[in-house]
Amino acid sequence: MNLRDPAESPHPVVRRLITGEFDEGPEYATYRRHGTTDWLLVQTLDGRGRFGHVPAEPGSVTLVRPGTLHDYATVGDRWQFLYAHVHPKPDWLPLLDWPEVAPGIVQLTPARTTFDRIADHLRDAVRHQHSVLPQAEQLSANSLEAALLWCDTQNPKAVQIDDRLLRAIELIDQDLTATLDVPRLARAVNLSVSRFAHLFRDQLGVSPQQFVERRRLDAAARLLELTSRSVASVATQVGYADPLYFATRFRLHTGLSPTAYRRRP
Repeated sequence: MNLRDPAESPHPVVRRLITGEFDEGPEYATYRRHGTTDWLLVQTLDGRGRFGHVPAEPGSVTLVRPGTLHDYATVGDRWQFLYAHVHPKPDWLPLLDWPEVAPGIVQLTPARTTFDRIADHLRDAVRHQHSVLPQAEQLSANSLEAALLWCDTQNPKAVQIDDRLLRAIELIDQDLTATLDVPRLARAVNLSVSRFAHLFRDQLGVSPQQFVERRRLDAAARLLELTSRSVASVATQVGYADPLYFATRFRLHTGLSPTAYRRRP
């Protein structure tokens, strides 16, 4: 080791993931000459930090790749951040391909509403990790994946979706039984009906009405697979008042009636 290097910090033992939240003062610093074998994600909530010469400003999300020097610390008086050390699933790797700001370090600055969604999911990951449930680690991993998916919506290297459409999609997913017509969705995101419908089709390739129906029918398929609820109950739960109309639309969507779908091998 170079005598001028700081003392080596402890290395976390990461089986799959470790999550947490720190609110550190000016003395906080970490140095690992060869980094770690996991990915490190840090979302800066308040104060300031740095990764080498890369600033970690409020509103930023930073990823450090495995094997990259860990030289991060508070800048100024305070650094509050959420973090995750993770060995990602193989299918997560495309979600980690962000713009590189220094060798081995990538970073995003999401829109405010999306940044808050990411923080909510990371806090869920922290909460689940401290749960006594046997499913705690999987729940934590699912929350972290949700955070990464929201990050991906802000990645300039990925296909971009207007943040107003993301808010509309979130509204749809919150309550599939609600009235989800185009005027209501357009009002919710402060767009005219024509502008909303055009933007939606242009970016997502389907009309808002088609998107809502797909969401409802996909949710119905999951309920048929995972529950023993009646077809009428499933129809009601995903926003169809008429079970016969639901069955017709479901057959067009999947090629099978709801009953046949449930009985398939």
